[in-house]
Amino acid sequence: MRRFSLWLRGKPMVADSMLAFALFLADMIPASQSNNPLVFVAFAVLICVPVAFRRRYPVLISWILVSISFANTALTTAIDDTEAGHISLLGLGISLYTLAAYVGRKDAAIYLAALIVDSSLSLYLIEQERVVTAAFVSLFYALCWITAEFTGARRAYDDEVAARLAVADYDRERSAHEAVIAERTRIARELHDVVAHAVSVMIVQADGASYALKTDPHAAETALTNIAATGRQALGELRRTVDLLRTDETPEQLPQHGSAGVAKVAEMMRRAGLAVELEQTGQLDDIEPRISLGVHRIVQESLTNVLRHAGPDAKAWVRVERRADDVLIEITDNGFIAPRFTGGGGNGMVGMRERVAVLSGTLVAGQRPDGGWRVRATLPLQIDD
Repeated sequence: MRRFSLWLRGKPMVADSMLAFALFLADMIPASQSNNPLVFVAFAVLICVPVAFRRRYPVLISWILVSISFANTALTTAIDDTEAGHISLLGLGISLYTLAAYVGRKDAAIYLAALIVDSSLSLYLIEQERVVTAAFVSLFYALCWITAEFTGARRAYDDEVAARLAVADYDRERSAHEAVIAERTRIARELHDVVAHAVSVMIVQADGASYALKTDPHAAETALTNIAATGRQALGELRRTVDLLRTDETPEQLPQHGSAGVAKVAEMMRRAGLAVELEQTGQLDDIEPRISLGVHRIVQESLTNVLRHAGPDAKAWVRVERRADDVLIEITDNGFIAPRFTGGGGNGMVGMRERVAVLSGTLVAGQRPDGGWRVRATLPLQIDD
């Protein structure tokens, strides 16, 4: 039964047709009391058929019904057939309910005024049991209006709930989409920092090895050894990074690089042929792991850019200072010369800016007035999550 009710809810025309047929059957009960059964049945059909279309054309059907009611009152009075009343005229109240629930109070109020006029005329022309009939009609119309108000309020509540659910679904989908984008950005940033640094160092050393292969075999051998060591280190860091990206990244899982990690990056660059002066001030080994990783990546990416773009006589100065509330990272070089190799889409600076933004820090990068390039970043020691 419940399944049938839910099915009818989605098919209003079927439900209204069943209601119209039920009214017609009810109208057949007093038909035998009519002096003109054919006229009675004809009016029963005229009254019941429009009810089947009450929700499709609510305003039109309402005025059709009230017009038929006026005509029925006039005709039954003219032919003196007032013994039998049409039960199907309950459709007038049903139309009042439909207007109040589905159209609006203004249309329903105008229609109710027409119904009052129709009922008053009927009571005036039909002199039987006026008080009882008037009380029943008034109570019936009031009940139809109250029911319509309740239904309208219920529908408004359901519509509001549906709208909120739609907004919640949209927000959930948007949040999921933003989370996917953020995760992709995080993965791209980590992989770029690991791979680009190692590949840049290996390319520079490979170029040096090819130049020195015939003239200085020992230098070439040293360069190849450095390439192998850089590759192994990059592979190990890449595996560790991928393992971290497969799980929820927490500060405890992040690698703690500290001052030794920064010194290791500087030493690797020196072996690649870049002169690096490193100055570290303050305790860098007890700061939060994600801050430590941020310092490490900024130094690594900045020195990689110097190695790629500052030419064969490049020199870089690295200063990492732990201050009271933040860590200062500053990398400067001796200016642009012809780059050792071209390539790359500038994603390194983008990645650095994204990383600094995630850590609530600041980053300034650009050419110095006296020549050279400087990257200056500050990372707060306390991050508000």
